[in-house]
Amino acid sequence: MSQERVLITGGGAGIGAACAQRCADDGYEVVVIDRVGGDIAADLSDPGQTAEALEQALRGGPITRLVNNVGVVCPASAAEQTMEELALTWSLNVRCAMQCMQALLPGMQAAGFGRIVNISSRAALGKELRSAYASTKAALLGMTRVWALELGRHGITANAIGPGPIRTELFDRVNPADSPRTQAIIDGVPVKRLGTPDDIAHAAAFLLDKRSGFTTGQVLYVCGGMTVGTAAV
Repeated sequence: MSQERVLITGGGAGIGAACAQRCADDGYEVVVIDRVGGDIAADLSDPGQTAEALEQALRGGPITRLVNNVGVVCPASAAEQTMEELALTWSLNVRCAMQCMQALLPGMQAAGFGRIVNISSRAALGKELRSAYASTKAALLGMTRVWALELGRHGITANAIGPGPIRTELFDRVNPADSPRTQAIIDGVPVKRLGTPDDIAHAAAFLLDKRSGFTTGQVLYVCGGMTVGTAAV
């Protein structure tokens, strides 16, 4: 069935791979676009390659579930963030999400059903050394709310997930397990552990479910409680 297909960007590793596995376990036909490890190989920071990958993905029919997961961080101080880093981050984290949504939208509208999940970040609330990254993740929240307002009449929901610190290969590479800084991160989480990619995949599974049609325009912080006291009620 066409409405059982799901597209996941950046699903070759980490959170994206966990979402892809969970969707497969839930019975969806999963299509992953990634530079490596995906069903369709593409550099999603490039609009042309993105368009070609989306065209290829849609050859199998409409896709009515979308997880906009692909992203890049480019950490730097506000004084040192380069315009090249800013442009790359906005292209991959924001433009790609919009391009994917627009490509899948006709199929969703025809089906009268759609689920869009944007992977944002707790950094959207503000984090040092994240001018480019935090601004793009905040932009995803704004787009999520607009899409919810515009697309709800078509049976399409749009929601976002704001992960806190998640233990991925990238996290472990820059945060050694025996580092006091890493321990300080863990100590700052109310549940006293780092999140896992499966924690995010579980949240995405709820938002992708056909029974979640009355939840839209929301951001679900999966952060072990770190946003309590900082995020609006």
